[in-house]
Amino acid sequence: QVQLVESGGGLVQAGGSLRLSCAASTTIFSIYRMGWYRQAPGKQRESVALMSSGGAPTYADSVKGRFTISRDNAKNTVYLQMNNLKLEDTAVYYCNAFRWGTPINYWGQGTQVTVSS
Repeated sequence: QVQLVESGGGLVQAGGSLRLSCAASTTIFSIYRMGWYRQAPGKQRESVALMSSGGAPTYADSVKGRFTISRDNAKNTVYLQMNNLKLEDTAVYYCNAFRWGTPINYWGQGTQVTVSS
């Protein structure tokens, strides 16, 4: 079992920035594909930023150029830097760990991001 704990959410004005953190209870490097998802009110959960096994991360079109996913392997922590936030970015953001080669996914409890005008 992998426990994921998100933090860093909050209320920000449009155009502002926020940095989310996801701390994993065990090592994740090379074992899990880490990513960030979000779910806005009345909408389906969508992927926002996903790590790649051997290349550049992938991003949803709606956040390209504004969001950056990164990680600190030594700390077993994944980050999501969100810049130039827009109203439509308002959602609960979830950290995800997908175990390579399996159908197993782990999810954090979510952290609320609210962007105001």
